Amino acid sequence: MWRMLESRRIMTQTSAIVENLERVRERIARAAGRAGRLAEEITIVAVSKTFPAEAIRAAHEAGLRHFGENRVQEFEAKRAKLTGLDATWHFIGHLQSNKVRRAVHLFDRIDSVDSWTLASKLDQAAAEEKRRLPVLIEVHLGNETTKSGVAEMDAAALTEGISLLPHLELRGLMAIPPYFENSELARPYFRRLRELRDELSVQVGCPLPVLSMGMSHDFDVAIEEGATETRLGTILFGSRR
Repeated sequence: MWRMLESRRIMTQTSAIVENLERVRERIARAAGRAGRLAEEITIVAVSKTFPAEAIRAAHEAGLRHFGENRVQEFEAKRAKLTGLDATWHFIGHLQSNKVRRAVHLFDRIDSVDSWTLASKLDQAAAEEKRRLPVLIEVHLGNETTKSGVAEMDAAALTEGISLLPHLELRGLMAIPPYFENSELARPYFRRLRELRDELSVQVGCPLPVLSMGMSHDFDVAIEEGATETRLGTILFGSRR
């Protein structure tokens, strides 16, 4: 009986995520169309933080392949239940120096590099793992003391430094603008990140193809402004506890 009930629960959860994902993909297609882009250019990173491994498996069953977590210890506890999934695991939170080695071991990408100190430690840990680690630089575009990220004025120096580290592969930029009820007010921040990416790409002489920006409440605007990845949580999984 318990297994039957659990199976029904998982099927219901998967069905809900499938429906949510269909609506999200429709919105992505419309936003991409308004910008003269293809929906296939945008990757959904399902933000699975606080959701159990079962929800991640349900999302994978629905077709999602990229997942974002912001706590090393939380994902460590889930990881054993996710063995065998064909997925890319993104670390998207503020990474403490004492958890760098564990993060490099657990995650495929670190999307929130915000200092030279962190970049250097990631490079060392990646060397120990004998791998080249894809990373994004997180840029702080607002004046919110609660958010992480390198200051815009320091982004060039950090970009140049990371581009020289042998075990890091700099893929692009990430930012979390201030929250606005009206998502249009976030547009200047998304536009500025795209412009900054273009400037830095020329400066370091290498492509920076990834722009990770936009969340459940403003991803349409982010896509119109050039997002190649958008981080979606509640709109896919439902409200967090």
